[in-house]
Amino acid sequence: MAAQSTLPSASKTHWDHDVFLSFRGEETRKNFTDHLYSALMQAGILTFRDDDGLGRGENISSGLLNAIRGSRISIVVFSKDYASSRWCLDELVEIVKCKNTTGHTLVPIFYNVDPSDVRKQTGTFAEAFIRHEERFRMDMERVQRWRAALTEAANCSGWDLLSVANGYESNFIEKIVEDVSNKVKSVDLFVAKHPVGVNSRVQEMKALINLGTNDVRVVGIYGMGGVGKTTIAKAVYNEIYDRFKASSYLSDIKEKSKSCDGIVRLQEQLLSNILKMKNLKIDSVDGGIRLIQEKIHGKRILVVLDDVDDLDQVHKLVGNFKGFGLGSRLILTTRDEHLLTQLKVSEKYKVGNLNPSESLQLFSWYAFEMTDPRGSYSELSDRAVKYAGGLPLALEVLGSFLKRRSVSEWTSELEKLQRVPHNKIQKILRISFDSLDVKTMDIFLDIACFFIGMDKEYVNKILHGCDLFPDIGISILIQRSLVTIDRKHKLRMHDLIRDMGREIVRERSQGYVEKSCRLWFHDDVLKVLTQHKGSDAVKGLVLNPPVLKDLHLKTEAFANMKNLMLLQINNVILNLEGCFENISKELRWLQWNKCPLKYLPSKIHLGNLVVLDMQHSSIKQVWKENGILQKLKILNLSYSKNLTKSPCFIQVPHLEMLIFEGCTSLVEVHESIGHLERLVLLNLEGCKNLKNLPRSIPNLVSLETLNLTGCLKLDKLPEQLGNMIALRELLADRTAIKQLPSSVGLLKNLKIVSLSACEGEPSNSWFSCFSLWMSPKSSICSSLLPASISALCFLQRLVLRQCNLSEDGFPVNLGSLFFLRDLDLSRNDFRYLPYCISQLPKVLYLYLNECSTLQSISGLPANVRVVYANDCTSVERLSLLSNVESRCFFFLKNCHKLVEIEGLESLETSSVIHMEGCNNLAYDFRNSLLQTCRKIFDDEQVGEVPYSQVGEVPYSQAGGVPYSQVGANIEDVAVGTQCSTVTQQIPLDNDEM
Repeated sequence: MAAQSTLPSASKTHWDHDVFLSFRGEETRKNFTDHLYSALMQAGILTFRDDDGLGRGENISSGLLNAIRGSRISIVVFSKDYASSRWCLDELVEIVKCKNTTGHTLVPIFYNVDPSDVRKQTGTFAEAFIRHEERFRMDMERVQRWRAALTEAANCSGWDLLSVANGYESNFIEKIVEDVSNKVKSVDLFVAKHPVGVNSRVQEMKALINLGTNDVRVVGIYGMGGVGKTTIAKAVYNEIYDRFKASSYLSDIKEKSKSCDGIVRLQEQLLSNILKMKNLKIDSVDGGIRLIQEKIHGKRILVVLDDVDDLDQVHKLVGNFKGFGLGSRLILTTRDEHLLTQLKVSEKYKVGNLNPSESLQLFSWYAFEMTDPRGSYSELSDRAVKYAGGLPLALEVLGSFLKRRSVSEWTSELEKLQRVPHNKIQKILRISFDSLDVKTMDIFLDIACFFIGMDKEYVNKILHGCDLFPDIGISILIQRSLVTIDRKHKLRMHDLIRDMGREIVRERSQGYVEKSCRLWFHDDVLKVLTQHKGSDAVKGLVLNPPVLKDLHLKTEAFANMKNLMLLQINNVILNLEGCFENISKELRWLQWNKCPLKYLPSKIHLGNLVVLDMQHSSIKQVWKENGILQKLKILNLSYSKNLTKSPCFIQVPHLEMLIFEGCTSLVEVHESIGHLERLVLLNLEGCKNLKNLPRSIPNLVSLETLNLTGCLKLDKLPEQLGNMIALRELLADRTAIKQLPSSVGLLKNLKIVSLSACEGEPSNSWFSCFSLWMSPKSSICSSLLPASISALCFLQRLVLRQCNLSEDGFPVNLGSLFFLRDLDLSRNDFRYLPYCISQLPKVLYLYLNECSTLQSISGLPANVRVVYANDCTSVERLSLLSNVESRCFFFLKNCHKLVEIEGLESLETSSVIHMEGCNNLAYDFRNSLLQTCRKIFDDEQVGEVPYSQVGEVPYSQAGGVPYSQVGANIEDVAVGTQCSTVTQQIPLDNDEM
């Protein structure tokens, strides 16, 4: 997965031994060193000890040199007479050299000798060097190398018998062995050949692991196949395992668990790693569970369980991890987020795809062995990266496959991939699919072939009609990273996962298009329809050519598709001739955009239909004699501009969503709409010729959303509006409504009221789903809002923009809106803020932009977090009183007359003030502000932000949370007491969301 980096030497070098033991034989061979050697070997640490078996000569032998170079660690036992041996000193020179060049580790042990004597060559070491200098007068460079080696070795972290374990050798040796075990217990795991993007993700994971706390933490890593979960887990393990008394990394648990003794072998591996014992045997899973609980109890350990897909695997390997010692960490990787929820993990980390820059870099390493693509391959590389969609697995496979191939070969392969997915990539991705039950598989395949980009609830109703249990099915797909839901509640799927699903459909048809259960590729669909090759195997069909075209077909083309349930006709003006009885009676979803028919044929069977979606159609009358459509839940006739009146709704008693958006000729909604007891959405947006609503509208007791935006001729709402007890959203922008009925105060569930009369204002509030949006053209605001509006105690957003309001002319007492958190008073005529604003306890966001008569800003709500006062050209002072939350964000752009900010000293360093264009600040205030910033710079030890990072703060009319960039120089554009560039959203506490 960040830039190409060099892996630690330990992960690249083959070590012949774990430890090379260097010592003065005459002093310690038969006592301390022998005991240490035995303890190391018993701990499973392969140790080389020179027993004169390699012979001694004038110079150190090649055998000893190779033994040093082939060992991961050298333990040097400095005893009083160590320096008297030139062979020991030559060994030490080589050991130090390896330490500095190959990642070799040097561990000094000071055995009854002062480390200072070794470091400075004093005491017995001084006596030894007097003799060496006399003997080697002609080779003083050799002597100097010995001295330098001793000094460097003594400066390494090591062990001193006189200061550890009170001089008891057995305890001393035990601590040494434990330390060495931690260093050699696990050679760093191989992470990746080209670890692009790994480091940043490792740092995010380490923050979740939080080694600074002494609790037992379980952290889950999840995401789609091939996204790099295992890579990150291994990289994290390499960085932190030496912080624990013992550790174990168990890989490929799902695959290994499939064998009859797989769990037992994993239990053995776990215990062998933790206990540092080789050849440990476990007889049974139950015996292993008991033994693990017994042996790991109370130990501070690190365990990584890689690729877990079942709770049983976790329980059999680590139990409920209650017996782990304080400070222990358990890391799991899985494709199933729900498994982590079941385990009640401390934290979850979802691995996202690589960004475009990282993707191109990783691909280039595999394809060209460099960070960027070569000249003639640049455009082709971009295509390959786009196809991979940020998936590391795909980038590696494609890059490796295309390496050293010609441009024509690249072009051919990339074209082939548009129809035939790469087998190696698909094999990895398919693992998640193969573990699904049959019903959930069908949901996945339907989404992959038909529903990507569609509203989740819309699709949910269709799949319900197909008896596929989508509530649990879609949830499972999301948890296993096969499907995602975007911010607009649309179903999304990675392109490669989509291709995997479609390839599964092709495989099941064994290459015969007409036998495929799902048809979506336009060439295949046209072939089946024009040649009448459809069969009863076809469950779903989408006719959606890349360019709009006219097409003439006979209904006989559908005659053999007896089981057709899903039919979408899009981007084509389809003229069907023949008897509509040929269309399947099993239809659940009919989406026929641009339908040229004037009305639905009477002989088409719609008894099982759940969704009828006919946007941009030529329909004048929906149906004549189609009978009762008991199962119809959604009727969408948006932008059917020939439709003048709605159908009678007696025929659709269970309708839940009714959409006439953009039906500009619609003048009448049938009175029978009042019988729709289950209707939750009525969308009449853009029906500009609709003058009145049916009198039965208040009978819609289940209605949650009523959208009347753009009904230009609609001038009133029914007086009984308060009967609609479920109503949550009333959207009536750009209408002729002059006053809300007084019964609006009865709507206790009402969260959004939008009555913007200005052309181009937002038609709804996407910011919080809890808002009141008011922006009338003139000063009729006081009559538009009845006094009963104060009864809407759960209102959370109020917009009174450009309403000609002054501090004395507020239409209602806002102080009763206890849950209001977002208040917009922009473009009004205040000189100062009305007192009632300070009485709003939960307001977090206050907008005062372009209040050109505003002279001072004071009396802010106690919990205000963000204040926008941009372009308030008359404001002179901002007062920050003691009741204001200290952590605030103030935006005062182009407040030309601003002289000072009172109470600035009370703000914390995390606050931000943006003051571009504030050119009239008092001299004393400028000095005070600059001194405050300098003090913060000194306290925080942060550097000045470059001018290039100082930018304009965007303002969102819909109340979006701003992104801000603040600089450190008041003479430029902005001052930030945080003194750093802010690039994240302004945070809210959980209870504020």
